[in-house]
Amino acid sequence: MTAPVPPVVILDRSQMAENIGAVARVMANFGLDKLRLVAPRDGWPQERAWATASGADWVLDGVEVFDTVAAAIADLNTVFATTARPRETRQPVRTPRESARVLYDDTASGLRVGLLFGAERAGLETTDIALCHGITTIPIDPRHQSLNLAQAVAINAYEWRTLVLDAPPPNFREAEAPASGDLQLGMYEHLERELDAAGFFHPPEKFRSMSQNLRVMLGRSGFTEQEVATFRGVITALSKGRGRVLERLAREQAKKD
Repeated sequence: MTAPVPPVVILDRSQMAENIGAVARVMANFGLDKLRLVAPRDGWPQERAWATASGADWVLDGVEVFDTVAAAIADLNTVFATTARPRETRQPVRTPRESARVLYDDTASGLRVGLLFGAERAGLETTDIALCHGITTIPIDPRHQSLNLAQAVAINAYEWRTLVLDAPPPNFREAEAPASGDLQLGMYEHLERELDAAGFFHPPEKFRSMSQNLRVMLGRSGFTEQEVATFRGVITALSKGRGRVLERLAREQAKKD
């Protein structure tokens, strides 16, 4: 059986080259080699990262840089946001060991998976967490919750590695695979545009929280590509139907005038 493809590691708005290098080092320790950076504070490349990576040059040499989290996960089917707290979203919350099992099974079905990590100080934005399919939380002692970025990546990478080496054969997915991130985002934005035109987001300052809640609800469903196409067809049909109703009302009003 072909070895499962390791998760992509995505670092959002990382602040220090040394931390990026340290992440590359632990990724190499546990067999992960795909690293993506979202809007690194000091740009990329940064020479200090190679010095800290202790020889894990192949990870840094292959780094991909993106402007947004949405772009960085667009081609992935399953992405877990690694954060210390779920915040406002109602998504499945798993330990790194539980998440590794899910990701391992997904890769066995040919899916592309990833782990998203936030900036060293600020963590992840709730809007970016809402684009993911679940939350991974490391069960550290609440008396001292200080965990640096490389340590967080190492714990998750270790759980993946032990599963690859010691686990029984993966549970193969029988159903159709979930849609990729870009297809899901397109569906969200399509729905939001039509809801906005219909006056759903009222008052306007509620748009962000209401949009976020909708994305989380839909994301939990694990839409397949066909289901995304069907749902977008439903949105289009509803918007066209609303247009026909408005045209009919306009004609009736014109007759009265």
